[in-house]
Amino acid sequence: MNKKHQPTGPTRLPKEWIDWLTRPFSRFMRVEAGAGAMLLLATVAALVLSNSPAARHVDAFWETPMGLRWGAIELIRPLRGWINDALMTLFFFLVALELKRELVLGELRKPRVAALSIAGALGGMLVPAGLYLLLQSGRPGAAGWGTVMATDTAFVSGCLALLGERIPKRLRVFMLSLAIVDDIGAVLVVAIGYSHAIAWLPLALAALGLVVIRALAWAGLRSLPFYFTVGAMVWIAVDASGVHATVAGVILGLMTPARPWVSADRLYAILRQVVAHPAAERGSGATRDRETLQVAEIAARETLSPVERLELGLHPWVAFLIMPLFAFANAGLSLSSEHLGGPIAWAVFVGFAVGKPMGVFAFSWLAVRLGIATRPPDLDWRMLAGGGLLAGIGFTMAMFIANLAFKESELASAKLGIFLASGCSGLAGLVLLWTIQGRRRQRPTRRGVELMIP
Repeated sequence: MNKKHQPTGPTRLPKEWIDWLTRPFSRFMRVEAGAGAMLLLATVAALVLSNSPAARHVDAFWETPMGLRWGAIELIRPLRGWINDALMTLFFFLVALELKRELVLGELRKPRVAALSIAGALGGMLVPAGLYLLLQSGRPGAAGWGTVMATDTAFVSGCLALLGERIPKRLRVFMLSLAIVDDIGAVLVVAIGYSHAIAWLPLALAALGLVVIRALAWAGLRSLPFYFTVGAMVWIAVDASGVHATVAGVILGLMTPARPWVSADRLYAILRQVVAHPAAERGSGATRDRETLQVAEIAARETLSPVERLELGLHPWVAFLIMPLFAFANAGLSLSSEHLGGPIAWAVFVGFAVGKPMGVFAFSWLAVRLGIATRPPDLDWRMLAGGGLLAGIGFTMAMFIANLAFKESELASAKLGIFLASGCSGLAGLVLLWTIQGRRRQRPTRRGVELMIP
């Protein structure tokens, strides 16, 4: 909208000096590539520091023990552990919210459309894991099979943003849905493959907390701070049970209601009541117009579902703080000759760069061939092949699982494989998709070449 046609005066919210700062920041956060750029910057910083004279001090900082001790009960772990276990729980909580929204309100609510992304994600997990196990059979690194299973949502979003309007919207929906399903699959892998011996009493307490949350939601309680408090207790119980604590984030996210409490029609009816009541004289009493305004405030807030409100509130923090902080704490790698190569790095590279595109493409094709899924007309197989290459970017989740799966002596080699595979997969996917769309935008005519608008 042109500035001279924008509404002014009482129809807009009052302006404050802080708007001069928040407006540019809000524009930055709306750019899809912003999160990927922040993640890349944090990774480069971690690599530089880990190969500098300050490397030992930086590593000691991340290993600083922090926590609480109350009598015989203590909750203490290294700073890096709090980032990987506690803050990343919010990341998985957000992923589960996005999946819930897509299943209830988005593209995934259509079964055959959802089946294409689910099939691609399933192939993108099973084939890389199979290739990795084939290359690492009988070797000490075989336990790291889960490392090559998940796609990095932030970097994939950044690559798609770089392509802009050159790619169809359906490819964006397919890739982001695939990445979300991938992340949920990664949590299941963590819960099944990398959890410790199970302590059943804390697990029972966590289940009881989930029942309490469900009962309070059924009763109509809508206090988000209260749910966060109970959710924190569930997280502590799951953490104490031996199951990886991030699983709590996924369960709580999937339990969050995706339907609004107040419909749009009811909101407009309430707002008409606000307009109908003239402003009363100022005072501290509970006047009718003040009560109407309070009802309107609640209605305006509750027109968005809890899933949507939590997504809006959490997404900037997760994308621009938690994920870069995770990368900064975990992406350090000493680039010495002993880490360059090795069977683990090779297996991780092949799993991502070869297994991911093979699995995504093959399982998507098979699902369409069997009639389980439908492929949109504007999403051809070459586009899906390019998307499969981008799915080989497995940075954040790969490092998260690698920290659980590998010994300290093996971790550096696994990180090297992750870096190389993510870089090669991203570059190959961008080149292929750019080339495909460049050719699709042109068609031969009798007079020469005519530009096509996709």
